[in-house]
Amino acid sequence: MSKIVDIVTDIARPIVEGLGCELWDVEYISEGGQWFLRIYIDKAEGVSIDDCEAVSRAIDPILDEKDPIATSYTFEVSSAGLDRVLKKPEHFESFMGELVEVKLYKPINGAKLFTGELKSYNNGDVTIACAGEELTFTKQQIALVRVSLV
Repeated sequence: MSKIVDIVTDIARPIVEGLGCELWDVEYISEGGQWFLRIYIDKAEGVSIDDCEAVSRAIDPILDEKDPIATSYTFEVSSAGLDRVLKKPEHFESFMGELVEVKLYKPINGAKLFTGELKSYNNGDVTIACAGEELTFTKQQIALVRVSLV
């Protein structure tokens, strides 16, 4: 699956940037037995439905031509969103000092969700300031990190 994501990322990045947006993420996942190829875009002044449509219309025929995915799938383009998921080092750099939610695979002291100010990111490990203390979670503990809307 990561090969598909890499191929689609290489196809999509110049198109997305040419349309004045930033490629935030590409994911290829199965949900309820159906495969989805999702491209998330961002733009300083905000992403509109027209931006999503323009990116979709520009990328769709190229995906059809290059055919990097052998099975059937649903193709979607959307905004990264206000509560966007942080995955890449540059995502974490962009939101340093902001409020984030860290969701864990297994609970620590009965909690799987921690909200705090993003203090550092180091090779997948995330440190947040939460309730007056700094908490560091390892890459192996973290299921998801997203920008908090609280």
